[in-house]
Amino acid sequence: QVCTSVQILLVHESIAGAVEARLAPMVAGLVHGDPAQAGCVTGPLISLKDAERVERWIGEAVSGGARLLAGGRREGAVVSPTLLADVSGQMNVGCREIFGPVVCIERYGDFEAALARVNGTPFGLATGLFTNRLDEAFTAARRLRVGGIHVNETSSSRVDLMPYGGSKESGFGREGPHHAMREMTEERVVSFKI
Repeated sequence: QVCTSVQILLVHESIAGAVEARLAPMVAGLVHGDPAQAGCVTGPLISLKDAERVERWIGEAVSGGARLLAGGRREGAVVSPTLLADVSGQMNVGCREIFGPVVCIERYGDFEAALARVNGTPFGLATGLFTNRLDEAFTAARRLRVGGIHVNETSSSRVDLMPYGGSKESGFGREGPHHAMREMTEERVVSFKI
């Protein structure tokens, strides 16, 4: 339920099978439920209604052709960490903010298609890009319409002293120490003639 949590993993088709095989047991092994439990990584969602929505979106995705690789269960307001593959941008889990413990793997064939997929959503808070190609990193930085681009880091990375905020429907304006001070103050002029 963190706005910068990884939701969509765009994985090149040449390695997607290996990534799925490696991630599925990791996600299945994540401790969830009671936040006081040792090792717990996800607790209850903010409301039962939201947990039911996340469960419904997972079910809709699977009915629409996505593969459930791990999780997908709900007990009360707790949704188990879930990994889906073969998700499309037309599914709720692929085009709306989930705010739940769900990660979706989408395959792409070329870098241009991946950029188009990111820019094709109405959201643009942050993205992480893992690459060993500097030209791709700079191309992404120039062309992606998101508030933060983190190269070789996840979308949840944050540089605290830098302005932070989204593009498109992910908000407007920026936060961060300097920007917050400017937003929360009113500049005034005080002059004296003595």
